[in-house]
Amino acid sequence: MQVRLATIDDAEPIREIYNIEVETNTVNFDLRARTSEEQRTWLIDRSGAHAVIVADSGEGLAGFASLSPYRPKPAYNTSVENSIYIARGHQGTGVGSQLLGELTRLSDQHGFHAMFARIVGNHQASINLHAKHGFDLVGVEREVGRKFGRWLDVALMQRLPAGGRSIATEARPATPRT
Repeated sequence: MQVRLATIDDAEPIREIYNIEVETNTVNFDLRARTSEEQRTWLIDRSGAHAVIVADSGEGLAGFASLSPYRPKPAYNTSVENSIYIARGHQGTGVGSQLLGELTRLSDQHGFHAMFARIVGNHQASINLHAKHGFDLVGVEREVGRKFGRWLDVALMQRLPAGGRSIATEARPATPRT
């Protein structure tokens, strides 16, 4: 399995992987499948530090992952959000771990400080994957999405670079100095 930067030629296989999840699952909150043009535009808009990577099996794409800006205001420029999608037939084979490992490396290489994942609340495999790669659960947004007639929670996970302040440390009150 080769993990590499996506090219424009990957737009259609990425769209196929993504649209299956849009149409059949709650792992993302899109309600309408992407068109070919929308997918090409999405891919073109993600270059440089906000990269898209793919897992290429040699017979097609086994999955893709991306880094996106966390929020549009300038103070958030040092934070990114990740997305990972694995093709049916490749889920549970380690492809997600390969992709997330490369995303965290790219995030660190590009100088991002905080990396976030927003995961539909009942997607334990994704929560476990992110925990394995150093993400901590920092909160749950209750009933923030609605898809297929159901209210959906979102688990918010965060990873800080090695040597960054831990969330546990931040939550503790400061000890007074004597």
